[in-house]
Amino acid sequence: LHVTPYYNKTSQEGLYRHFRACAQATGLPVILYNVPSRTGVNILSETYRRLSEIDSIVGCKEASGNFSQIAGIAALCGENLTIYTGNDDQITTALALGAQGVISVVGNLLPRETHDICQAYFDGNCEESKRLQLKYLELMQALFMDVNPIPVKQAMRAMGYDVGECRLPLCDMDSVKTERLLQVLRDYGLVEKSVKE
Repeated sequence: LHVTPYYNKTSQEGLYRHFRACAQATGLPVILYNVPSRTGVNILSETYRRLSEIDSIVGCKEASGNFSQIAGIAALCGENLTIYTGNDDQITTALALGAQGVISVVGNLLPRETHDICQAYFDGNCEESKRLQLKYLELMQALFMDVNPIPVKQAMRAMGYDVGECRLPLCDMDSVKTERLLQVLRDYGLVEKSVKE
């Protein structure tokens, strides 16, 4: 999973050359990770098309949140690039536009349910996929009330998983956000009512 370069923001040609060089430097399959809200750089659909012609570039985690962009990638790349959404709150919609799955945050807490959102869609039951998407929407949103992975790590610790603390500069949320997250976890039955962070 290879994220776009940040700070030294580059052109689309620079992105193409960078990812091509990285792909040529490894024998591993590469999934491009486009998350412009974090890096300030967006891989455009046409650049994805060019990159999809490189054999070892097999997929993308598209986390721009831009449905038009997902549609454009699917239209231009076809079978040459497997699209995964990086936005849990957009799984069903992304699948409808050509994505084939999700690289998920909520899946750390609800792996079966995240699978079921996708599987229902693949089975042709779009209504069930939508129902599940909406059922877990509040939890998905709660996991982004602060910078990822802070909320999901706090949630997993509250659920009894020893995932450790975040490394600096990331730190736990303040008590107000923590209590709000715990309440959502309680509402979904993921922690006992008595659990406190």
